[in-house]
Amino acid sequence: MVHHEGDSDRMNIAIDGPAGAGKSTVARRVAEQLGYVYIDTGSMYRAVTLIAQRAGVSVEQLAKLADLVKSLEIELEPGERGQSVFVNGENVTALIRSREVTLQVSYFAANETVREVLGIMQRRLAERKGVVMDGRDIGSHVLPHAELKIFLTASVKERALRRYREIVDSQTITLEQLETEIAERDRLDEQREISPLVCASDAVVLDSTSMTIDEVIHAIVKLSRTKMAEAK
Repeated sequence: MVHHEGDSDRMNIAIDGPAGAGKSTVARRVAEQLGYVYIDTGSMYRAVTLIAQRAGVSVEQLAKLADLVKSLEIELEPGERGQSVFVNGENVTALIRSREVTLQVSYFAANETVREVLGIMQRRLAERKGVVMDGRDIGSHVLPHAELKIFLTASVKERALRRYREIVDSQTITLEQLETEIAERDRLDEQREISPLVCASDAVVLDSTSMTIDEVIHAIVKLSRTKMAEAK
């Protein structure tokens, strides 16, 4: 199928939810099944965090951070093994998953200029429709007109467990420590002043605590097909 700009048979899907709910895996696979483009907004915030850390710019240095984020060209390229993230031409995909970045990203994501600049980038990426975008404030703030909004959640315990299983070298961190960190990220994400993590009023809530990844993907694809049929 050839898609043209402004195609009426495509829509935008927003997937929001707390850290560790499996949003990126789910969003990527939903996009694959629908032939849509997947946009991982978390990786954009991670990229800003990495570059700021590298440049020695802290969250408190507002003017410096604003200049820095405005100077970044962030590109997301789909590939077989998920999405590659480039900043000013450099592939930072592996680097932005470091523990240093993970522990700091919520603080950088709370910065007004960072959210504003990345929000503009994100909206631009979604203009052509046929986009699955995941994050914390997509349905509520970035794409308030998305045709389908999902709020994907799971208990803190379950989310910590999923993260724990992802970590190859689990000697470095205990499950309890991960639970504490995830609960803290929830608190930071929910309490920040600018675009906090909220469930949009028109979002479908999926509690995936006792669901498999495949079940979650199937549910979202089904919902999107229903929405499409309704729109016709």
